[in-house]
Amino acid sequence: MADSSKESPLVAVQVEALVVVKLMRHSTQSFPTTATGSLVGMDVNGTLQITNSFPFPTVDVPVTDGHQQDNASSLAAAAPRAKANVIYQNEMIKFLREVNVDANNVGWYTSTSMGNFINANTIENQFFYQKEMNERTVALVYDVSRSSQGSLNLRAFRLSPSFVAAYKEGKFSTESSLQKSGFRYQDILVELPLTIHNSHLLTSYLHQLPSDAPKEELTFPPNLAALQQDPNTPQPPLFPNFDSLDLSIDPFLEKTCDLLLESIENHHTELNNHQYYQRSMAREQAKITAWQQKRKAENAARTASKQPLLPEDEWQRLFKLPVEPSRLEVLLNSRQVEQYARQVDGFTAGVTAKMFAVKSNLLPGE
Repeated sequence: MADSSKESPLVAVQVEALVVVKLMRHSTQSFPTTATGSLVGMDVNGTLQITNSFPFPTVDVPVTDGHQQDNASSLAAAAPRAKANVIYQNEMIKFLREVNVDANNVGWYTSTSMGNFINANTIENQFFYQKEMNERTVALVYDVSRSSQGSLNLRAFRLSPSFVAAYKEGKFSTESSLQKSGFRYQDILVELPLTIHNSHLLTSYLHQLPSDAPKEELTFPPNLAALQQDPNTPQPPLFPNFDSLDLSIDPFLEKTCDLLLESIENHHTELNNHQYYQRSMAREQAKITAWQQKRKAENAARTASKQPLLPEDEWQRLFKLPVEPSRLEVLLNSRQVEQYARQVDGFTAGVTAKMFAVKSNLLPGE
């Protein structure tokens, strides 16, 4: 049974409602600092069932030059792979096993804001879990800002096998991993479908919750028409909601556009660094070619005068070629730009429809 479960790939993630509530509470209390924690559960026929979670301990950061918040966020983002937290996680799992709770590590969770989670810390944490802890692990990403609008934003990710193999080698140069293997930024993360599960006991309890009893004496309507006009009558599903007619642009859309522009600028900076490397490489190659031609001419003159030849591979000691910068940051930045673009597309869908509806009022000259 264990062998068959390892052979079948993960196809879905099932999260208990208790885990979602604990994750939301931890992320909200820690905001704007990143919240991280461990997930426990079991793998059942390709479905990763997450049944419990616990946060990692927080580290107090001394105030230095006003950068306490940045230092705390950096330490919290790197907490899942910290040695002290690994020991803490193993101790917690041992205690959970003693009380007969699912004690299999199935991944970790992190909080984010406005979808800004595709970075080096996320990749290193997930790679650490898939390599050291358990290959069949996931990362749950909870977006605090998006969830504050009323809809839960919780997603599950894994590193693709091709990216794990490339990350083990540590080679993200243009020739080795990008051109030969055809690796793209879309191949970094794999998103798994996520469902929230309630236990049967909890479902029965929710159905049996009594409604609040009225505090005042009710006045019964005299006829059917009065009953239909009663303000306590529930509204029909298609009852008009005037809040949806608000033409103001969503502030989350503005913030997402700002983050998108910032990511594009970072991407442009990385491209300039790579172009600088190419120019430096071309200059060094020209120097090496000129030196080799000069050495060949010297050896030709020495051959004519019957003198010993000089070594022609001495350029390796005299010239030092520049090292190609890793393209991993470019790949991550490209994936983050795609994430922001999808969010902008989702935000603008409703705004664009309302703008077209009132186009004649906005542009009276047309």
